[in-house]
Amino acid sequence: MKSFNTLFAISLFSFSFLISSCQEKHSKKEDLEKTIQNQIDSIEGTVAVAFYSLSEPKDSLLINADEKFHAASTMKVPVMIELFKQASEGKLDLKDSILLKNEFKSIVDGSLYSMDINDDSDDIIYSQIGTKVALWDLMHSMITVSSNLATNVLIELVDAKKVTASMRRLGAKDIEVLRGVEDQKAYDKGLSNSTTAKDLMVIMEAIANKTAGNQKDCDAMIAILKDQQHNDIIPLYLPKEIEVAHKTGSITGVHHDAAIVYLPDGRAYILVLLSKNLKDFDQGTDQLANISKTIYDYAISN
Repeated sequence: MKSFNTLFAISLFSFSFLISSCQEKHSKKEDLEKTIQNQIDSIEGTVAVAFYSLSEPKDSLLINADEKFHAASTMKVPVMIELFKQASEGKLDLKDSILLKNEFKSIVDGSLYSMDINDDSDDIIYSQIGTKVALWDLMHSMITVSSNLATNVLIELVDAKKVTASMRRLGAKDIEVLRGVEDQKAYDKGLSNSTTAKDLMVIMEAIANKTAGNQKDCDAMIAILKDQQHNDIIPLYLPKEIEVAHKTGSITGVHHDAAIVYLPDGRAYILVLLSKNLKDFDQGTDQLANISKTIYDYAISN
């Protein structure tokens, strides 16, 4: 039988190791926050960061996470979730086709407006106007190439109010999906889609944890998000083998990215980077990409 002194020494060593380990982790977290704050301070504009480890939920970092931002194209993720939800309820079939039109009603007065091919990131879809296109294909284009035309057709189909209601049920308390894209009358009246970094974090976490729908639907959403073609923020400075399921968004002075980042060891984390009032769009974008790399380096070192 071990002596009392031996057992005491072992316990003391274990306790000291635990304290030392906690202090080291706390110190790393402090260094991370300081580094990111310095990177944010180098950007002329307003930035929000939401980092959340899926394997260790207490390991998170929120900076300006409740600040409201114009959602830009990040609102297309809630629209995708609502499409899968309504499909699971039998209200629509994503394999069905819909007549592609380019005529939409302003939420202000119901007046008609159309999308301009020169202001869209998907010019191929315009050649299909007047023909029937599968809902799945429209949804895929909405996310992967951020097609505004596809987005407006789909929002009209599922109803913006229902999209917002579904986000509330997921725990996103501030995000507002009011309308489609390029509704100038609504924009002039300040009626725009808005979000916070925390809400996008909640939404991406729900997809990653398979609570935004059934497992099959969430797996499909993740696969679509991994097909993202705009990769100039969160994935930019990460190793090429790192899988990133994400959605970007940008308008004048605004650039966002919301992602699930999958590490080689099977762990994953959520990262949302939002920005507005960017004086230098390119410099701001590059620094956001550097913030992503800082967080990645932190994540793999733990």
